[in-house]
This record gives sequence, structure tokens and C-alpha cells, in this order.
Amino acid sequence: MKPADHHARVPLSVLLPGVHAVVDSIEGGIDPAQQEQLVAYGLAPGRSVRVQQQRPMTIVLIDEVELALETSVARQVWVRKA
Repeated sequence: MKPADHHARVPLSVLLPGVHAVVDSIEGGIDPAQQEQLVAYGLAPGRSVRVQQQRPMTIVLIDEVELALETSVARQVWVRKA
């Protein structure tokens, strides 16, 4: 039996609060203008994030910036657990 890959890509929306991850990619389901905004706030490939909460919105900490994301957006952000 193959061991689970703890560094597999998963959507940001499925991580539990307290989990640290690294952004892998932002999928095309997000409007390009919104993608630019996310990158401006620090949510970009290669950046570390820490999940603060998942309900009612996904809130992540990027450096010292708290960013709230709608669940539909968090589903399009793919990460790898750090």
C-alpha cells in the first residue's frame, strides 16, 4: 500500500484552521481582475498562508495580512500543506 502524500495539492477551501500551506496555483475559474487583486494582497504561487477559519468565509493569514475569501474563490486556490 502506497503511503498518503501529505504534500499533495488540495483546494484551500478544505484545509482546517491552523494549517500552514504554500500556494501552488490559482485556477482559471476566478476572474482575471480578481486574480490580480489576490496577488496584490499576497495570495500568489509560492507564498505561505495560514488558515484562520473556514466558515462562514475562508480567512487566511499571509505574512501579517488577513484576507477573507468566498468559498467559491477558496476552491480555486490550490495549495500544498507546509
